[in-house]
Amino acid sequence: MCSICGHVPCLSRCPNAPDPPAIYTCKVCGESIVSGDDYYKLDGEYYHDDCFEDKAVDILLDQFGAMKSVAEVDQWD
Repeated sequence: MCSICGHVPCLSRCPNAPDPPAIYTCKVCGESIVSGDDYYKLDGEYYHDDCFEDKAVDILLDQFGAMKSVAEVDQWD
């Protein structure tokens, strides 16, 4: 019996409880995506919701050849 939560096995909120099993691994941070996590799947890769939203532009640039540039007036007009 756990000395903190008093249960066998420990309750999920107990600090002695084991980490939940990984379902997927996030391509950005390398951490586990576990049951209940929001995630994105793109081109066979998995991303935490926050990781994907923080890196969406970079992912599009890297994986799909998107291009970002600065518009400039042609100096020779």
